[in-house]
Amino acid sequence: MSTTLDGQILFDEQQLEIELESFSRDSIEKAVPGLNGVLSIDLGRRSRKIKQRGVLRARSRSQMDDRISTISAYMDGDTHTLVTTSGEEFANLRMDVFKVNKERAGSGIVVDYEIVYTQLV
Repeated sequence: MSTTLDGQILFDEQQLEIELESFSRDSIEKAVPGLNGVLSIDLGRRSRKIKQRGVLRARSRSQMDDRISTISAYMDGDTHTLVTTSGEEFANLRMDVFKVNKERAGSGIVVDYEIVYTQLV
């Protein structure tokens, strides 16, 4: 089984890492006349960041450009579902950042990448 985004196999499995941050909570704090202190209203659980790092490989520059363009198209403001090789499913993900770093030659072209998702609640 491969890591997929909306059912599409876009990523190479070697050196793939997924880092989960914790969900946050939000609240409103108001000063109320006649009350010593503040009134705190809990607004509940909010979003969290999920980071994905890995390596993309392609045989040619044009194939790498196509892979990068395909992944970049997911930065569309819609929500997506990421499923890992271990079967973990992360739904309601908005892709906020897709960075490509350290291009190097190997048997073709190899680049490191990082994706930052926001998991909406």
